[in-house]
Amino acid sequence: MNIKHFDLNLLRIFDALMHERHVSRAAKRMCLSQPAMSNALNRLRVLLDDQILVRTSNGMMPTPKALSLELSIRESLLSIEQSLGAAPDFDPYTSDQVFHIATTDYVELTCLPLLIAHLSKVAPGVHLEIHSLGLDTPELELEEGVFDFAIGRFPDIPSRLSSQFWASEQLVCLVREDHPVVNKEISLEQFLSIGQVWVNGGQRTGVVDRWLKENKLSRNVVHTTPSFLVAPNLVAQTDMLVVTPMLIAKHYINQMPLKIVSLPMTLESFDLHSLWHPYHAGTPAHDWFREQLCVFRD
Repeated sequence: MNIKHFDLNLLRIFDALMHERHVSRAAKRMCLSQPAMSNALNRLRVLLDDQILVRTSNGMMPTPKALSLELSIRESLLSIEQSLGAAPDFDPYTSDQVFHIATTDYVELTCLPLLIAHLSKVAPGVHLEIHSLGLDTPELELEEGVFDFAIGRFPDIPSRLSSQFWASEQLVCLVREDHPVVNKEISLEQFLSIGQVWVNGGQRTGVVDRWLKENKLSRNVVHTTPSFLVAPNLVAQTDMLVVTPMLIAKHYINQMPLKIVSLPMTLESFDLHSLWHPYHAGTPAHDWFREQLCVFRD
């Protein structure tokens, strides 16, 4: 039989008839009139080439073929009903779900230790898998479910993605403690001339570069790295400087001979967001994890 020509509503009719073994009761179960149920039974008989129910001295009884179909049809209807119903509850304490996050080492350093410590208490079986955030917003990876979330600075968020504010940060200069040129302050002229490490941090252009372009200026970038964690090591051993988020700078001045200096220009703080694709949103697991991310934002 070609299923293209089969009215799938008749499967519910079949299930009601097999439950009730009676046309009138099956009609009542389906909120149909008795003639409508009789007509549906006749259509089933033609399509399945079987009587489905036959009269006996003990009432209407299903045929062998109907009995052979009963369980599989009922399970199929139940599966459809469950699929269309509410999403199953998510119990973080017993879950072993893995969340895939695309982000920078800045987020790993400033957020993950606290987040992991928190998860070990409330969701000991939940695991995180961190992926490097590339230069472009990972829209396709989020859409296909390769990543559950992306966290970072995204100058332009694609309209097909959902977003949530995660943190706000301020940029500062980081130089070695005994820098031969920079003392407690740095002038714009010094800033433009001193060799710099530029951390792209998963972006093609930064806040500083945008300001320089607007003012028709350029800086002396001599080294580029994707790592916020490598840059302080380079600066501590050279006369270069790096523009870095305040939390990174505060972390490293306690570990290396470095000092924090304010930028010579006034820049607004920049925002970081968590992104996800709506196709994967709305499940209790993802809703729960977004709430956990909010706990550790500024």
